[in-house]
Amino acid sequence: MPHDLLNIEHDKLHPIDATSLANDQNWQHAPRILLLYGSLRKRSYSRLVSEEAARILQALGAETRTFDPRDLPLPDAVEPTHAKVQELRDLAKWSEGMVWVSPERHGAMTGIMKSQIDWIPLSEGSVRPTQGKTLAVCQVNGGSQSFNAINQLRVLGRWMRMITIPNQSSVPKAYNEFNTEGRMRASPYYNRIVDVMEELVKFTYLTRERSNYLVDRYSERVETAAELSARVNQSPSS
Repeated sequence: MPHDLLNIEHDKLHPIDATSLANDQNWQHAPRILLLYGSLRKRSYSRLVSEEAARILQALGAETRTFDPRDLPLPDAVEPTHAKVQELRDLAKWSEGMVWVSPERHGAMTGIMKSQIDWIPLSEGSVRPTQGKTLAVCQVNGGSQSFNAINQLRVLGRWMRMITIPNQSSVPKAYNEFNTEGRMRASPYYNRIVDVMEELVKFTYLTRERSNYLVDRYSERVETAAELSARVNQSPSS
């Protein structure tokens, strides 16, 4: 167990028992979790939350990668072959679960957050980069606690056909929750993030082996691959 989780009572943070959630030994590798955050500020609280979440996920046995949204073009402003777009799409394919952390701005998620999600396609040929993956949603607030951003993220997760876990985190007055080194202080808000990450890892173990079956749909078995591609890969002008 890492010792840099400053606010954790280590005897209370139990290792995830993967054997109770998955039976196939081929699926005992570490859960692969991608983290996205929605602000480019130098002291970005959504980024700081994502960093705390990554530390917790790693302590729970997950492998994590975080996408840096700097230099990501606006959706449809460039071709999908753009290096930054390909980086994001490759990470989405690599992942078995995701964490989305957005600030709330004007009562909604940020454009930076939405742009990242918009660049992840619903389908690439017969491959759905997000279908059946687990998702945890979090937000940070400059003022009092709100749930507008995470409610929107849940809608997007459902649209992307992800398995969005029940628990969630909203951190009010985020500027009060971090020290000068950018580490989150001990609080019920920190404990909730631990809860969310625990649940995400459990759901990922539980569903990743079975995700293709869980999201298999009759209508898509009827629809041909060509029809599916034409429906979900429409041109930006359509």
